[in-house]
Amino acid sequence: MQGTKHKIMVVGAHAGDAEIMAGALVAKYTQAGHEAVLVHLTPGEKGHRTMSPEEYAEQKIREGHKAAEVLGAKAIFLPYKDAELPVNDEVKYRLADVIRAEKPTIMVTHWKGSIHKDHENTYYIVQDAIFYAALPAIKRELPAHGCYTQFFAENWEDPYEYEVDTYVDITDVYEQWIEAAHQYELFSGSISSFRYMDYYKALAVMRGCLAGCKYAVGLMRPKGAKVHKGVHLPGKPL
Repeated sequence: MQGTKHKIMVVGAHAGDAEIMAGALVAKYTQAGHEAVLVHLTPGEKGHRTMSPEEYAEQKIREGHKAAEVLGAKAIFLPYKDAELPVNDEVKYRLADVIRAEKPTIMVTHWKGSIHKDHENTYYIVQDAIFYAALPAIKRELPAHGCYTQFFAENWEDPYEYEVDTYVDITDVYEQWIEAAHQYELFSGSISSFRYMDYYKALAVMRGCLAGCKYAVGLMRPKGAKVHKGVHLPGKPL
């Protein structure tokens, strides 16, 4: 597997989700010469205290592209609305088309055990989109593409039945990840009362303790996989 070129696709319900839960993993791989794309199903535009959803959507799209640039990745926004993300074939096929176009080898997204319906919906959208993208019998503009490795990222709103089985050392890209997160006003503490950066910084420390390094991210693979601890994803060397 040495020398294999990887491409990570992180699918988040809202702009900011992909970066806060998997941005360090993205930085780890882009820094090693691999590619990454962050797909935001909605901007997450309905949470600002003073801005209209339309104004905040524009801001978050700008922030998303800046954060992706810091991570060495590309950002793609799909045209769905915060808190109104549907689970239907229209969304699934649209994401499947993105998968066929980008050809990721690694997929990362939300776990289904969430307190946020957009996060839970994203899980189900991604599962079917992966299936649709990989099935040659489904005729679309682009040929089929199968994604062979999938992970669920750790998010404070997706805790139910989430069990980390994969640890990746992010010590060398920790500051890059923090810089990317800081492109979002959401993570400055001026919009939400939830202490995002304190939580995710502490999480990186805690996972690092368990992984035997300074900072780490925890991920979950589909059921049946073995626990992995290392400086890269299992079977996906840098």
